[in-house]
Amino acid sequence: MANHFVNSTLNPVTAESGNADQREVLGVALKQVGFIPNMYANMVNLAPVLSTYLHGYAEFRSKGGFSPVEQEVVFLALSLTNGCKYCGAAHSMLADKMSGVPADVLAAIRDGKPIPDAKLQALYDFTVALVDQKGKVSPATGEKFKSAGFTDKHVMGIILAASVKTLSNFSNHFFETELDDIFAPYKLD
Repeated sequence: MANHFVNSTLNPVTAESGNADQREVLGVALKQVGFIPNMYANMVNLAPVLSTYLHGYAEFRSKGGFSPVEQEVVFLALSLTNGCKYCGAAHSMLADKMSGVPADVLAAIRDGKPIPDAKLQALYDFTVALVDQKGKVSPATGEKFKSAGFTDKHVMGIILAASVKTLSNFSNHFFETELDDIFAPYKLD
């Protein structure tokens, strides 16, 4: 993959190589996920980036108003729309192994085909439109979203998720983050 930013001169940070702020944030990350993904080792070059990401991610997961399946649909829609193959693979693994996303739904999302669940399709479409239209979603897309049972608070949840994925997706583009072994079976072409 060609780097679409400038060439990064930053290296991944470890608990051993990091300064006090970086070690503190990596400690939080380790408690949350049990290992330090390559993405985190890169993001922590500026500790507030990873700290903000971890906080926003946890808040979306716990207070965004979506089920685990819906959360993964949102994260996959954002990651794929932003062209982030790292997060696309990571959230595919989470969707499959942890969040209970039905196999046919995950396959449809990964293959760019219609999702065999109208509510999840409305959620996916709204999330993609939010990114593509820079937050100015058309009334028709908004109405389809609300007709599927979502509310204005759900819109705010997607905005939170979009902000978190902007941090991770853009960082991954900048670093050309190498996929962790745990996510490798879900690599996107």
